[in-house]
This record gives sequence, structure tokens and C-alpha cells, in this order.
Amino acid sequence: MRTLDVPGLGPVSRIGLGTWQFGSREWGYGDAYADRAAQDIVRRARELGITLFDTAEVYGFGRSETILGAALGEDRDRVVVASKIFPVAPFPRVVRQRWAGSARRLQLDRIPLYQVHQPNPVVPDTVTMPGMRALLDEGLIGAAGVSNYSLDRWRAADDALGAPVLANQVQFSLAHAGPLADLVPFAEREDRLVIAYSPLAQGLLGGRYSVENRPGGVRAVNPLFGTENLRRVAPLLALLREVSDAHDATPAQVALAWLVAQPRVVVIPGASSVEQLEFNAAADELRLADDEVTALTAAARAFSPVSGVRTLLDGVRERLGR
Repeated sequence: MRTLDVPGLGPVSRIGLGTWQFGSREWGYGDAYADRAAQDIVRRARELGITLFDTAEVYGFGRSETILGAALGEDRDRVVVASKIFPVAPFPRVVRQRWAGSARRLQLDRIPLYQVHQPNPVVPDTVTMPGMRALLDEGLIGAAGVSNYSLDRWRAADDALGAPVLANQVQFSLAHAGPLADLVPFAEREDRLVIAYSPLAQGLLGGRYSVENRPGGVRAVNPLFGTENLRRVAPLLALLREVSDAHDATPAQVALAWLVAQPRVVVIPGASSVEQLEFNAAADELRLADDEVTALTAAARAFSPVSGVRTLLDGVRERLGR
């Protein structure tokens, strides 16, 4: 497994494991999953050389952290565990209290990467970051990070922390290629890290879905799976299939390999089974040609999805038969 050497964290695997689904009922994973499948997935991830494991205090209301900490066992001090604080009243004392809760559930004395889960729209980072800086100075975290931050807010967080905010975890995939414009160049220039979540766009980039084959469950409410967006994404999916056929791989693996081909980018796909984890990890061995990366980038930039409101209106029209 290829890694990036990241100051304060050490080697970070280019493909990590996102654990939102650990303990999250909305994805249909119950107690049996937490007790058996999650532990098997984490164990296999370590065997494959994965060192980055992402979680958050709000995932399953803390259950994801608890499950991950238990599943890692003695390895929990040998990997890069990344967790997040949800920034409600993120004053320094609250930041420390919330860190302590996450550390307890993860069974860690030090959380390698501690991130602000999203920008608070009314509380500036000058309020939040002093609490993060105290944790950093005391060695209770290895690095401070943010999530869902624009480039301007990322830079403002730097100023508020008085040190580099090492990572920004954002939605990033061939279907959400916006970070290519600013976040990725900034990370490359400043030796930072972009962590791509939802790298397969909730399965859209797996190539299974189309106008004739719409998903159900949680995915059904995602605007990406609306009729118009499935029409618009068809050229991108066709190119994914073409490239995957050339490499004897799957479209999902090509989508992950494209992200890993970007500078200073790591990905954190989830996995519902050991088999899915292995498929994701195998993308690390896939080397795309420069012209393939260029073609996929152009197709990603050309994909312009319609809004959620438009998708909702289209859905109403479809149900009315108009």
C-alpha cells in the first residue's frame, strides 16, 4: 500500500477506511455488523497495509469510535486514527471535553488527527482553534484538521490556530471534482493533505445505476441519482467503464485510482464487507496512464449536476406521469 509521509502523522496510506457506517442504522448495519463484520474489515485493512482510519463523534452517536477502537485492538497506537468534533459551542473547554470523550471511546491517549467536522456558520475559527492549539501543544493530538472547509476558511483556520491546519476532509470524487480547482493545488503547494470522503459518490461511480436502474434506500434521496443527473453522468460512467476494461478492473477501482493520482490526496471509502474492502484496496495497485487521468479529469469537469430542488421537481413530474 502506497503512503504519503505527513508531518506530525507519519506514513498515511493513500487508501484508508471510512467508518461512518459503523453503528449507523441508516445504512442498515445492525449489531451483528458491529460485532463481527466491522472487526473483520478492520483486521483485513491492517493486513493490507491500510494505516488511515476515519471516524467522528457523531457517527452512530459515538458507536463508530467505540467499534473502531475495539476492532483496532493493540494496533490502535500504530495507525493514524482521524476523528472529528462537531462544532456546537466549540469553546476551548468544550473542545477539550469532546476530545476526551472521543479519546475514551477510541481507547487512545492521543488522537493522531483531530478535525473540526464542518465550519460553524456563526462561530469563527478564532473561537474554536485555541482549543485545538492547546491539544496540539500538549501532545494530545498529532495534528489539527478541518472538514468541509473552503480554501478561504482553511487559510483563516491556519491563522486562528497559529500553525498549519494539516488536513481538509471534503467531498471529492469524479462526480464532485470541485477541490481540483483550489484545495488540491493548495495542499500540494503547502505540503498539506486533502482527504476525499464519498470518493465513489455513494456508489454512483460503481457504474451500476442508470435512468433505467435507479437505487432505493438512502441513495434514492441523493440528487445525484435523479433522472436528469443520471442522464448527465452517463458519458463519465461510459469512460469509467472503458478505462476499467482496459485495466481489467472495476469502474469503482478506476474512480479511486484517479483520486490517488492527484497530489497530496488520500481517500477514505467505506466498506460493508471484507470483499468490498479488498476491492477498494486493490485500487492502490492500479496505475492509470497520464492520458487516462487527463480524460477522466475532463469528463469530471464536464459533469454539471442539477440541483436538489430541480431533482425534487423532476421526481414529482415523473410520479404524475408528465
